[in-house]
Amino acid sequence: MTFDLARWQERLDELRTTHHVPGATLAVLTDGTIHELASGILHRGTGVATTTDAVFQAGSIAKVYTATLVMQLVDAGELDLDTPVADVLPGFAVADAEATKTITPRQLLSHTSGIGGDFTLDTGRGDDNLARYVEAAKDVGQDSPPGTAASYCSTGYAILGRIVEVLTGQTWDAALKDRLLTPLGLEHTMTLPEEALRFRTAMGHLGEPGTDPDPAPAWDPMPRSAGPYGRVLATAADVVRFARMHLDGGVAPDGTRLLTTEAAAAMRHRQVDTPDRWTFGTDGWGLGWALYDWDGVPGYGHDGATIGQYAYLRVVPSAGVATVLLTNGGGAPQLSTALFQELLGELAGVRVPDAFAPPPQPPTVDIAPLTGTYRREGVDITITEHNGIPRLRFELTGGAKDLSPPIEVDLVPVTETVFAAPGSGAIKADWVPVVFSTLPNGTRSVYFGMRAARKVG
Repeated sequence: MTFDLARWQERLDELRTTHHVPGATLAVLTDGTIHELASGILHRGTGVATTTDAVFQAGSIAKVYTATLVMQLVDAGELDLDTPVADVLPGFAVADAEATKTITPRQLLSHTSGIGGDFTLDTGRGDDNLARYVEAAKDVGQDSPPGTAASYCSTGYAILGRIVEVLTGQTWDAALKDRLLTPLGLEHTMTLPEEALRFRTAMGHLGEPGTDPDPAPAWDPMPRSAGPYGRVLATAADVVRFARMHLDGGVAPDGTRLLTTEAAAAMRHRQVDTPDRWTFGTDGWGLGWALYDWDGVPGYGHDGATIGQYAYLRVVPSAGVATVLLTNGGGAPQLSTALFQELLGELAGVRVPDAFAPPPQPPTVDIAPLTGTYRREGVDITITEHNGIPRLRFELTGGAKDLSPPIEVDLVPVTETVFAAPGSGAIKADWVPVVFSTLPNGTRSVYFGMRAARKVG
């Protein structure tokens, strides 16, 4: 099917305006050709127009790049995914001594290590930033025992970045450039903020849903140690070129093999299911890739978010289609859902589900068995019933306690174990899923933001 660039440009413009997104770029691989589109402005303060060569922050899509580096080491026979991390990284430890002995790279890649997933630490701009991060991680606790549950874990990807450094003798940034970016010809992809100064660069924007957002107070608030889990800067077309290498079984456009066919396939082989199928639109994880099932049509991809920038990558291998949407604020989730429903429906014949929301007539649910306190590293979640209405209190604890006041919201039942919380503030979705589950070891848990918190009271 011929890609109608003018029609899709008009549709991108319409949806971007409707959802108050200042600027967006879109790249689409179909029938072997990459098509690029841009809309809006990069910065509402300057009015600089968005162009297809503009660089955005891709956020957690960086995890797939790190996973690819790890799989290159597996291909080379330098790493076994099932060898304990402690055997690969001298001095590696987390707060749980037993977990320290058993956590593996496979668990880090598939978000099943159980390590508290949101450990962020600025260890400076030096080349030792990841070494210092891993050293500090010795005090990070467990959200769940290793191998028992999927719980989204950025911490694990920083540790994987350090594994890359130890086994290659390079910094993560240099390894990424030499082993992936340069062979793929990704000249508009980088990891450090000063590198972005060479290009037109998007500014993140913040604001309440349904309004035109204002520029964020800082362009890049993340430390260098966040690189392996959250700081790849790129154009939409460059991200599609990276995805194309995976579609082509690990082969670069010039014929250079960057991954074996087996390693590329292993990355999208299901490692674990997740009870929360709505936060990222995924029902399981591979080795780095989020896995999708669109009414029986398999796909893979990843989402990313930083301060006011949101990125979305979707791949439909059966159709040879890959698409990337990069945005700089506003109703980006609503834009991505509407656009991908139309785009992937036409080009790949898949039905992307509607955004998560409670039904018009919510069921009556007995909340009593679910009430109590749930805990994960740095967070307490308390479920109560107030005048017959279930209520959630989200509170940061420990060293993060003073970063944000507690949040309290009423929940709307979707099923007996799935509830909807209204999105607000930094959460741009209209509704956020709250999913109750039982871990394989019998522990009751609640998933909020794809992170599992265990019931403790």
